[in-house]
Parts: sequence; C-alpha cells; structure tokens
Amino acid sequence: MTFDIQTTLKKILIILAFLIGLVTYGQDIPATEVAQEFKATVINAQTQRPLESVHVINLNKVIGTITNAKGVFTVTASVNDTLFFSYLGFKSQKIRITNDMFKFQDTKVALTELAYALEEVILQPYQLTGYLDIDVRNLPINTAYQYSISGLPRSYEAGSKNPSAVTKVLGAILNPVDLLRNLFGRKPRQMRKLRMIKEDDEIRDLLASKFDRETLTELLQLEKVDIDDILSNCSYSKSFIKTANDLQILDAISSCYEEYRVLNRRSD
Repeated sequence: MTFDIQTTLKKILIILAFLIGLVTYGQDIPATEVAQEFKATVINAQTQRPLESVHVINLNKVIGTITNAKGVFTVTASVNDTLFFSYLGFKSQKIRITNDMFKFQDTKVALTELAYALEEVILQPYQLTGYLDIDVRNLPINTAYQYSISGLPRSYEAGSKNPSAVTKVLGAILNPVDLLRNLFGRKPRQMRKLRMIKEDDEIRDLLASKFDRETLTELLQLEKVDIDDILSNCSYSKSFIKTANDLQILDAISSCYEEYRVLNRRSD
C-alpha cells in the first residue's frame, strides 16, 4: 500500500512538473501576431545623448512616427517586426523587435554620425553676352514633351516631338515591359503597401525630404535599379528620375500602376 502511494505521488509530481514546463515554455514563445505599443529611445552613439525628430518606420505594418525631445518614440509593433530609423547626418539603421524588448521596455537604439568628405567643386557659370535674346537661346532646355491622355489625371513625358511619341506613351502605360505586373504580381502586398504609405503622414513627410531612394527600397523591397526601370518604362524623363524626391517617385510609381490597371481593364 505504501509503495502504491509513493508511486502515485511520483506520477503526480511528474505531471505537475510537465504542466509547469508547458506554461513556462508558452510564456517564452513570441506572440508574433499580437500588436502592442513598443517604446524605445534613440540616442547618438558618440555622445549618448537623445536624438529628437528621428523618423521611425515599422516596415511590416507601414506606419511611422518620430522621436520626441527626449529621443523617445512609441509605435505599434509585433515581435519580429522590423523598424527602420532615418535621421539627417546619421547612418540609417534597421532593428528587429524581439520578445525581450517588450518585456524590459528599456531598449536604446544608437545611431552613428556620418563622416562626409567634401570634395572641391568648381562652378562653371554661363558665359553671358549681355544680350537677352542670345543668352536665352544658350540656356539648357528640357526637351521632354508632355502628352495628355483623356481620362487620366496627369500628362506624360515622351522625349522628342515625333509621330510615334503618343504611341510610345500608350505602350508604356498599357505594357510597361511587364515590369510593374511582374514585380507586383509576384508581390501583391507591395501594392497594398504603396496605398498604406500614401496614407501615413509621417512617412510621407520623411519621403518628401529624401532623395536617396533608401527608405523607398526598404519599404517596397525593391532595388534602386528596379525603381529606375519602372519609371523609365512608364515614360518618365531622366531629369525627373534624377531630381525628384522620394515622395514624388512613390507617387509616380503608384500612379503608373493604377493607370495601367485602369487602361488594361478598358482594353478587355
């Protein structure tokens, strides 16, 4: 009888230990689908001082925010989401959120200052003659003609003025070398991201101040060369591609794809 009681107690203890282990293991499993408010501080890696107005973007949820005067920010996030940090004069950085970051709430993100080597720049002024008519003729002119298409909200650049220019524009929209369809057809979430980006004021403000395509490539998961190819095949001029800010580039890609869809439906 004593043996049976001891055996039973051992079995109960083993079961309890097993259940406790399951509970503990369950607590350590990251709740990747649960969105929470994530709070952290951004500091200067050299001075350890907080950085104000750093742009923080959750690349997974496509939402953005900025740090306050104490370098603190709060953003909705889940475990394994990736945050992208961008600040003028500092190297951009990405971090992946872990379960421990939610537990301890004392995460500090250090950004490193960029070192710029300034090279000598020689300005070549225009040789003015003093005669307005002659000087105006010598100024560089953008020769990309604009063509308007009925039913679409904007005009298109099509290079030099010739009979095939309009055909080039229509061909670029209706069949932009399948770049947009191939890129976004394989990644349908990217088009949803485009729409979400356009609705987030913090992200739009950041893109309006940037010209390096860095944030766009992170958000859309595209290479810079892909972005250039898309715009070229949507009949945007080289001057636009080189000089437009990231927000203008974003709107151009979005407009091109949406108009391609509209015209493609009409042709069916």
